[in-house]
Amino acid sequence: MTLLASAKRHPSAILLVVQLLGVLLYPAMEGSRGGRVAFEILGIVVLVLAVFSVRSTPGLTWVSICLGIPAVVLSVVNAFRPTDVIVPVSGVIHAAFYFYAAYSLLRYMLSDPDVSTDELYATGATFTLVAWGFAYLFVFVQAVVPHSFTAAVNPNADRTWMELLFLSFTTLSSTGLSDIVPITSWARSVVMIEQLAGLGYVAMVVSRLVGLTVARRSS
Repeated sequence: MTLLASAKRHPSAILLVVQLLGVLLYPAMEGSRGGRVAFEILGIVVLVLAVFSVRSTPGLTWVSICLGIPAVVLSVVNAFRPTDVIVPVSGVIHAAFYFYAAYSLLRYMLSDPDVSTDELYATGATFTLVAWGFAYLFVFVQAVVPHSFTAAVNPNADRTWMELLFLSFTTLSSTGLSDIVPITSWARSVVMIEQLAGLGYVAMVVSRLVGLTVARRSS
């Protein structure tokens, strides 16, 4: 009961922990059908947690549900029968869902001048949601325009989900350490937009929350 009460008080923390666990578990799921099914199941768990987090924010619950249900269905279909049509459609639906969830958490964090513990967790959760959203956009771009991304290893192969997620994290954080390189115009356009989003997130959101936290402790 205490754990359930804690989850209700800090849904953003639970979402953040599950997403970070996903980052650690995804490499073990690649390369096999069973691993792919497990990957999609974990993705569904993240989607459900994201909907739960959005429900505690000013975001419209029905919008998150309308985006989340088809995303879950497509995740299941994609686990057993991925096709040339399912993959890009799933990428777009997932990206829209994650971006909307990130938008709702942003509204939650910026709605008042007070900084709660859950809002601090939401800072990390929002960042990972945006990273996931752009990774799914990369999936869409790669499906529509083959060979949009290259890499030092197997440069002509399609990039895996983990590679695209790695590219998204390095782009959003502006670390520039990724060995995955966009080589088509559409891919570079999406990467440039993510770079701008990463800079804006740090400048407007993280700095505001840090400033409010320091001011509260000083007072």
